[in-house]
Amino acid sequence: MHTWVEPALLREELEFWSAVIHFLSVFEIGKYMASLLRIEPGISSSTRSPSVAPPKPLLIATPSAAGEFPILVFLHGYLLYNSFYSQFILHIASHGFIVVAPQLYTAAGPDTSEEIKAAAAITDWLADGLQSVLPEHVQPCLSKLGLAGHSRGGKAAFALALGLVTGGTSTSSSLKFSALMGIDPVDGMGKGKQTPPPVLTYVPRSFNLDMGVLVVGSGLGQVKRNPLFPPCAPKGVNHEDFFNECRPPAFYFVVKDYGHADMLDDDTKGIRGKATYCLCKNGKSREPMRRFVAGIVVAFMRAYLEGNAADLTAIGDGSQVPPVQLQTIDFLI
Repeated sequence: MHTWVEPALLREELEFWSAVIHFLSVFEIGKYMASLLRIEPGISSSTRSPSVAPPKPLLIATPSAAGEFPILVFLHGYLLYNSFYSQFILHIASHGFIVVAPQLYTAAGPDTSEEIKAAAAITDWLADGLQSVLPEHVQPCLSKLGLAGHSRGGKAAFALALGLVTGGTSTSSSLKFSALMGIDPVDGMGKGKQTPPPVLTYVPRSFNLDMGVLVVGSGLGQVKRNPLFPPCAPKGVNHEDFFNECRPPAFYFVVKDYGHADMLDDDTKGIRGKATYCLCKNGKSREPMRRFVAGIVVAFMRAYLEGNAADLTAIGDGSQVPPVQLQTIDFLI
């Protein structure tokens, strides 16, 4: 038995569901199913040869549906594993982005030069290697490329975009970043105690970046958890200082009552995972901060990689309500 539906009613229903999908909050999981891929360097398979294997281990979050998607290179924080960001990068991928998260190192000293060079090498690899490790029906859009990093990874992202250790350019390939995101970036232990190479110059609007910039800060990042340890994002080398050196267009959000590690997975295992709860001043739970950071990254990339600023504007004017309280919102246009 077939039920006849008036074309006008069917059209209205389709328009309704299209609107629902369109207005899905960036702070919720998006319309795409997303999956994680673990790629090791130097390992060949039926779809990957050593010649296109990545220079570092990768964790890739990708939409499972067929299509062409923009790319985000995401750099982890100091002594953290890329797997600690699994929920975060899956959230971003569910909104139609491919997230490439390299494991830059497992042990490192204060100098960040080698990890910056490694991030440049990963970016150069994308053109020849990324498609070979993705499902055949998933196509990377190499002309829509973003760069982000958390904590020391945020410093590395800024350093790479500024060309501090790569001869004045971010990469040696023709690929070009169009959006830069620093998630609670940290440039050392304090003003005068920057780790090499120093990124901050303490000259307002001094960053010469030919792209939009997003800086996200945590309200508790500069607060000590206990007297034995310094704050995880010390005043003088944190998000406030990075934003002060950005030129327009730049966007700045500081989240109240959440800490430096609150964007990580709910359960980070092992000694390093447990340390993320012990060393930094934290909020009550990680989910709200993680949803906010993932959502604002999605909104920012839609604006600067896809030319659609609707979500970013809605968050700025309060018509799209975030899952956290914001203590600072600032736009340089």
